[in-house]
Amino acid sequence: MLRRASRVNCRGAFLLAAAGLCALLLAPTPALADFRVCNSTQNLVGVAIGYRTASGWVSEGWWHIEKSSCKTLIEGLLESRYYYIYAEDAARGGRWEGATQMCIALTEFKIAGTNDCFARGFQRAGFQEYDTREQENWMVDLTDSPTDDTTLNGTNGGTNGGTNAGANGGGAQ
Repeated sequence: MLRRASRVNCRGAFLLAAAGLCALLLAPTPALADFRVCNSTQNLVGVAIGYRTASGWVSEGWWHIEKSSCKTLIEGLLESRYYYIYAEDAARGGRWEGATQMCIALTEFKIAGTNDCFARGFQRAGFQEYDTREQENWMVDLTDSPTDDTTLNGTNGGTNGGTNAGANGGGAQ
């Protein structure tokens, strides 16, 4: 009788553990949220990002993204609706740029503010605006373009509701 009771206890413990494992595996997992930049070119690309915080504008860089790969620039939920990207092709010298002026530096940087870049010892660059439409995830794909194309052409598509594929640029300027 003692043997039978311990067998029932073991079976009960096993069933309880199995039910707990199933509940854990079937429970919804929180979605990972981030802002990623992919480099679909055949060259190394340096990327800087700009965004607005509660205390003002910030630009930071450089992320070095190898050919045919991606990097996450902002991990976690996106706190801003608009993000700004500036990138340079390390081999060809082309740029992906836009109309929004922000400060950059030659080496790794995180710069508060967009005014007086030169007076503060920085350079100035035009960043391309991306409207994430308050999506949790966003991806920008840097692609090669014809050498006479000096603008960014962004299209919204993809399956995660916030993928921006086709930010063309990188042509010699």
